[in-house]
Amino acid sequence: MPMKSEVDWRGAVLFGAGRMAHCHALALKELGVPVTSVCDLNREACDALSEEFSVPSECRFTSSAEMMAANQNADIVVIATTANSHAELVIEAAKAGAQKIICEKPLATSVADCDAMIAACRASNTELAVNHQMRFMDKYINVRDEFASGKLGRLASMTVIGGCMGLAMNGSHYVEAFSFLTGAEPISARGWFIGEEFNNPRGPEFFDRAGDFQILGDTGQRLTIMIGADQGHGMTVTYAGTYGHIFVDELAGDGIVTTRKTEHRSQSVTRYGMPWDQRKLHFTEDDNIGSTRDVLRALATSNGYPDGVAGRRVIATLTSCYASAEHNGQLVKINDPTVAIDRRFPWA
Repeated sequence: MPMKSEVDWRGAVLFGAGRMAHCHALALKELGVPVTSVCDLNREACDALSEEFSVPSECRFTSSAEMMAANQNADIVVIATTANSHAELVIEAAKAGAQKIICEKPLATSVADCDAMIAACRASNTELAVNHQMRFMDKYINVRDEFASGKLGRLASMTVIGGCMGLAMNGSHYVEAFSFLTGAEPISARGWFIGEEFNNPRGPEFFDRAGDFQILGDTGQRLTIMIGADQGHGMTVTYAGTYGHIFVDELAGDGIVTTRKTEHRSQSVTRYGMPWDQRKLHFTEDDNIGSTRDVLRALATSNGYPDGVAGRRVIATLTSCYASAEHNGQLVKINDPTVAIDRRFPWA
């Protein structure tokens, strides 16, 4: 008996057969959507994933052109490959009439490629989502709701301190989370590289940078990411507001909320040691499959998903961070025409 689909997709076309492709396949299965075609340059990996999800042998491809020729006007195309192939595959799927596309992050390896992807999807009336899942994760939803309650005042800054996780690999998620939580458009960035380029486990052709990065939003709210190559553990975030702050240990799933007592909120912010209330939070464990499912569900309903414009915003911010760090922390305005938007980075 066929699965009952939670969304109105008859089947999914899947590019990639690695770890994240497997997560997408499982997320689609939870939604009741079968994977109907798989493409990967590695035939063995393509066959292994296809066998697990009962994809017929004639629907397994090593050529993207052949796969899209066989899947014109697909309901949903999933692109779960490395970033260097994202632009080509998104544009190819859009030209083949895909109704909806979800692409892994980072969206592309250059701002120019993001623009080409967005233009191709607009031309074909294709909806493009980026799998920035943070907005669907408990630890970010809870932080948003805590600030929405008014008890902490306005969110002023978000500070990430973690291990050497890479600006593009994990830092990109925090740029997207910052915009989600604040509604801010990043307008400028500063950066300093700490340590050398480091290879990505996905292959020697990929590498990323570590360091300290500061991003200013058009609302005055700030994001700081401190992920130097001399830091080897942890993912922690502190959210500071007018009347208090939230500290989150993301690996442990625990948080502490500290707020100035209500009767003292009229006092100056310089009186930072006024009496306070404190309580603990606990967040459900991160689940790539569940959060990916939630992005897919939002895309299916055309509501609340991180789109191509959000993905471009992240890439433009990362590009500005790199440009600043290469000039000793010089302030760089995001989308400054002097910053090369066609520069491609070796991100995975």
